[in-house]
Amino acid sequence: MIRKQGSLNKRALSVKRVAVAALWLSVMFGCASAPVQEMSDARQSIAAARDAGAAQLAPKSLSEAERYLEQAKQLLDKGLFDQARQSARTARELALEARRKVLESDR
Repeated sequence: MIRKQGSLNKRALSVKRVAVAALWLSVMFGCASAPVQEMSDARQSIAAARDAGAAQLAPKSLSEAERYLEQAKQLLDKGLFDQARQSARTARELALEARRKVLESDR
């Protein structure tokens, strides 16, 4: 009886270890994925700002957005996904700011 219980405890411990390892791996690989969506969002926001006339009416913000997008591309090429994600988000925010400036100047 004692042997049986010990065997069950070992199995339960083994199952727990596997579950913890699986959870850890999913967290690590989930966080370390390429920032595909963020890069796309940044490119689209920059294009929208350009189309709105930001090159003439908000050139500084547009230029900064483009610089951050380029930085994100370089970081992505190096496999630095978290840093690339942050640069892409910054590029998007700057592009949105440029577009807002253009739209406000039209009022």
